[in-house]
Amino acid sequence: MTLIIEAVITGLLTGGVYALMASGLTLVFGVMDIINVGQGALVILGAYLSYVLEQYLHIDLFLGLLITIPVMFVLGLLIELLFIRPIKRDRTMLSILVTFGMALVIEGVLNLIFSTDFVQLHAWYVTASFQVGGFYLAYIYVFGFVLAVVLLGALYLLLYRTKFGHSLRATMQNRTAAELIGIDVERVSAITFGIGVALAAAGGMAFGATTSFNANSAYDLISRLLAIIIFGGMGSLRGAMIASLGMLVVEDVTSVVWSPIWASTVFFILLVIILLARPQGLFGQVEGRKQ
Repeated sequence: MTLIIEAVITGLLTGGVYALMASGLTLVFGVMDIINVGQGALVILGAYLSYVLEQYLHIDLFLGLLITIPVMFVLGLLIELLFIRPIKRDRTMLSILVTFGMALVIEGVLNLIFSTDFVQLHAWYVTASFQVGGFYLAYIYVFGFVLAVVLLGALYLLLYRTKFGHSLRATMQNRTAAELIGIDVERVSAITFGIGVALAAAGGMAFGATTSFNANSAYDLISRLLAIIIFGGMGSLRGAMIASLGMLVVEDVTSVVWSPIWASTVFFILLVIILLARPQGLFGQVEGRKQ
């Protein structure tokens, strides 16, 4: 029973980090109808940026976010301006090809600079742990979860307590109507994509501190993130958060009570079952968003 409790707690804490990474992906889709399959590569890029700051400049991982988040935000603005904005027709389908090409470029550059060797971020809280009941829990899982709560809370305030947030949510509901009432949809889209990439920077740091990674880790990561936002409902932030917590708990519990080999398999089996019963996901809409 202790092992199961430990698995549930670890799954919830890890799920918070995945919610952070998936929120950027589902936010971009909700506003722009863009499926950013390059999000996994951007998360790994964020992890490598944290690695460079920690390894060569000896900057603490969390302090390093004060650098990596703005840098990745600007990168997101440039990607949207140069590669996403020119897509005027069949945005959803073409965005898959464009962002996949972007992911391949990022992967190639990272492999060229860092090789294919696995690395992991280091800090005292990555290896240190404290006792909870009958088991030990690494500080990084708690710190990563707190980071996710803080940033997702800030995202909520941005969406529901600011003028920009009202413009963003209006664009999510009906892009054409938002343009008609004077909202600069192109500006909203650019900032939204920048936010999505900035969240990848934070998620990459937390991911890299808990998991060894190289540039090729992006493939497994994006498959999980896409599964999460499909499970929760495309474009639903609430769905992404709940799906992240639920699916990571199921995976960790399966690893303990059954086998680690089946943990990832159950993750996707659960996705298939949910979609058979509810094709739009937990909180997705049956009909597509109006253009």
